[in-house]
Amino acid sequence: MSQTRKIRFGVIGCADIARKVSRAISLSPNASLYAIGSRSLEKAQTFAKTNGFPDGAKVYGSYEAVLDDENVDAVYVPLPTSLHVRWAVMAARKGKHVLLEKPVALNAVEFEEITEACESSGVQFMDGTMWIHHPRTASMFEFLSDAHRFGHLKSIHTCFTFAADPNFLENDIRVKPDLDALGSLGDAGWYCVRAILLAANYELPKTVQATREPVLNKAGVLLSCGASLYWEDGKVATLYCSFLSNLTMDITAVGTKGTLHVHDFIIPYDEKKASFYAASESSFDDLVTKWASEPNKHVIENNLPQEVLMVSEFSRLVAEIKFNNSKPEKKWPTISRKTQLIVDAVKASIDRGFEPVQIQE
Repeated sequence: MSQTRKIRFGVIGCADIARKVSRAISLSPNASLYAIGSRSLEKAQTFAKTNGFPDGAKVYGSYEAVLDDENVDAVYVPLPTSLHVRWAVMAARKGKHVLLEKPVALNAVEFEEITEACESSGVQFMDGTMWIHHPRTASMFEFLSDAHRFGHLKSIHTCFTFAADPNFLENDIRVKPDLDALGSLGDAGWYCVRAILLAANYELPKTVQATREPVLNKAGVLLSCGASLYWEDGKVATLYCSFLSNLTMDITAVGTKGTLHVHDFIIPYDEKKASFYAASESSFDDLVTKWASEPNKHVIENNLPQEVLMVSEFSRLVAEIKFNNSKPEKKWPTISRKTQLIVDAVKASIDRGFEPVQIQE
């Protein structure tokens, strides 16, 4: 794709995650950093200077100015979750394609406002779940979908935790009820839910029940929580997410014929390669002193980091709409909505005294 055909991104907000995605946009072969907006012009100027924006990039002292720039094709929105509905809807109504940080909203009702605005304006929506775009994820899904090697999914266990420092626990937006009221459930639990959905081929569970004794801060924001998910056919899933435990990001998926293990599913140990372990028809030796065979390690190499692949795929879809009159890809908002519905159900179960909550599509 030529320079003139690259999708021009505007970034609204200078959150830490925006540094990583700005780098991804600059590395993407079909995207370019075109504009940055912050509530402070000085902050926007500093961000552009320190994050690889080209010399000619537009720097604005408001979010609105980015959305009003006719040359901006798409916006990346890394704002606090409580601001998503306002700015994502405004961006869509101004004809900008929307790459929105996760969690996408405080609840599914808010998210439907966003998707309605995107649909009525004919713009592409995608959330910022990067690991889904790694080629390892496609390989894992291929194994999970293989009736001969993996069989039918019976259970999946997911975990994402990290030990936040005292400053984070006191001051980060993810612990503030007016900015990111979902806390660890929205920030870390989102990834666990997406992994569960991937393993279940995006079939929603029937019932969700939160684990008792979640940890909340003095403002009532979740710092640590868990849940179990149940399907009508007997599948069971668990998730655990926390700001208070050592860095861990695991998936264990168990099928009738096979098992999948991955220990770095959100951010790979290595930016240029990632692995997972797959076992099929496992057994012991004759004396039951060891396994007859060990799980196979599958290593997948990738030239571009997963966040660049996310930006590139989003930009490809935007280009199809802009240059070829294609329709927006509905897969992405559908997956986001299902993820949000489960997050909502976990939160509702906690709020209702750990009652089982039925998922309503």
